[in-house]
This record gives sequence, C-alpha cells and structure tokens, in this order.
Amino acid sequence: MSEKKMTSSRRHHLKSLVLQVAANWLEKEKQETIQAKEAYMAEHCPAPDMNGDQAALMEVCKKLHAAIDKIDEERYDIEAKVQKAEKEIEDLKIKVVDLVGVKKPALKKVRMSADAMLKALLGSKHTVNMDLRANLKQVKKETKEEPTEAVGDWRKNIEDKADRKKMFESS
Repeated sequence: MSEKKMTSSRRHHLKSLVLQVAANWLEKEKQETIQAKEAYMAEHCPAPDMNGDQAALMEVCKKLHAAIDKIDEERYDIEAKVQKAEKEIEDLKIKVVDLVGVKKPALKKVRMSADAMLKALLGSKHTVNMDLRANLKQVKKETKEEPTEAVGDWRKNIEDKADRKKMFESS
C-alpha cells in the first residue's frame, strides 16, 4: 500500500512540474509577442519628429491624416470583399441543401389508441370518444307484414305462376 501512495504522490509532483513548465512557456510567449509588436511599430511607424515650427507640425498632421484615410479606405474595401464572400458562401450552402435535399428522419412506430392520439392532438380540454357506434343514429327495423294468403299452400302459388306464364306465351 505504501508503494501506491508513493506513485500517486510522484504523479502529483510530476503533474505540478509539467504545469510549471507550461506556465513558464506561456509567459515567454507573451513576452515575445509584446517584443514583436514593439519591433513592428518601430519599423513601420517611426516616432514623429516634433522639432520645428508650427508649419512643419501641420505638415506632419496632414500626412498622418492622409495615411489614416488611406488605411480606412483599404479596411472598408476589405470588409466589403469579406461580406461579399460570406454572402456567396451562404448562397452556395443553400444551393447544396436544395440539391441534396433535407433528409427526413425515420418515423418510429408508436402504439397508441385512437382516443389517446386525439387527446394528444387536441389537448386534454377536448374529450373525444372513438366509439363510433355510439354516434350512430338508432333506426327501428320495420317488420314487413305479408298477407297470410301468400303464406298458404305453396303448390297453389306455383300453379298461379304457371298460369301467368301461359298468358305471356300465348299472347
């Protein structure tokens, strides 16, 4: 058990050393970026010469304003190009979606009674009965009363019909 504690404390020590090294690297990187910014500014933007009379200073101000205007125009042009490219990318994305089509997810089978489905669709306020027979109109069956003579002897009935047949044949 003592070996296990030693390894965990050793791991903890190694982890803290790694974190210290990483923190030192981050600090060095920050210092390097600050130095790089200072070098760039010294090279591209020399300190203005403040010696001279008012006319010379006015000339320096005019040059600075001209440079600022030029940089603003370039920035505006670049922003316009970026916006145009972004719009074109959006249009192409829309075309891709139109060409590929939207995939519809597969529907899952759900076992639900018709009452439960209508209740889910219409909400709990509406109570719907799917007992269709309850909504049907009640119709009374009418019994057809046949004359009792017709129910009589069936042989006599057949003879009457044979007579009718003869009537049609003779005419």
